[in-house]
Amino acid sequence: MTVSREQYRALIEARIHEPAQLQTALVSRRRRSIPGHDGRLLIVAADHTARGMLAAAGDPLAVADRYTLLDRLTRVLAMPGVDGVLASADILEELAWLGALDDRLAFGTMNRGGIIGASWEIDDRMTAYDVDHVESCGLDGGKTLLRIDHNDPGTAGTLERVAAVTTQLADRKIMSMIEPLPYVKDATGRAVLDTSDEALVKVVAIASGLGSSSAYTWLKIPGSNRMAEVAGATSMPILMLGGDPGADAERTFDRWRTSLEEPNVRGLVAGRTLLYPHGEEPEQAVARAASIVHPTPTTGGKS
Repeated sequence: MTVSREQYRALIEARIHEPAQLQTALVSRRRRSIPGHDGRLLIVAADHTARGMLAAAGDPLAVADRYTLLDRLTRVLAMPGVDGVLASADILEELAWLGALDDRLAFGTMNRGGIIGASWEIDDRMTAYDVDHVESCGLDGGKTLLRIDHNDPGTAGTLERVAAVTTQLADRKIMSMIEPLPYVKDATGRAVLDTSDEALVKVVAIASGLGSSSAYTWLKIPGSNRMAEVAGATSMPILMLGGDPGADAERTFDRWRTSLEEPNVRGLVAGRTLLYPHGEEPEQAVARAASIVHPTPTTGGKS
């Protein structure tokens, strides 16, 4: 499935003349169960633009072109072994309008207020989906980003908001997907990821304890060379993120493959690694990821 220029122009016209079509398409999409037959998930992440993260594959504005992004997303969502997508409301509604979300999972991103590079980046406010609309739009879960910097006062507010959202989603029996990441400031004062495994273990433990119920909590974290220790810090299902590995995608794929040997590591939520791979088409990268997540054949993404 591809998106033609005519379809894209029709989408723009629908936004102007029939905007309710976008909402209706999302709410009325054909749904499926979350875990599928093997309890594993391959989710394509497309929520980067909502917090200003536009770079991929060496191009600082690669993800900014909406037509290209939608075309790549619809192509990979049609592939066997792909279970769904994580995105902000604009992208989910557009994909639904294009007919790309039937029998696919749809997760709504929630806190996108921590704009990349902003002085308040760690103080990550809820600017996308809220809990009520995750439910009313028929989404399969809500995702929150939880960057923990011990020296940034914005961490406290973000922790409180993520905990509240997790409780509210659990009350509705809806998945809360938390992405806990350890952060520090570099020499220029910019927020950067702390890549130490010890720090990752700590934030996994913290995220596991958020909210008044953990029953519907899944975690989204980086793969690790010490995944037994990282995954061992929680009993919650874990999905690994991708990021932008640059030209060293092989290392990322190898780490995913090894990490999936842990019993609670249940798949991937990867975006730029799959949608904007170096030196190959998205279909090639996604096929490789699907073979890792779903080693037995699947049909139409109904894993």
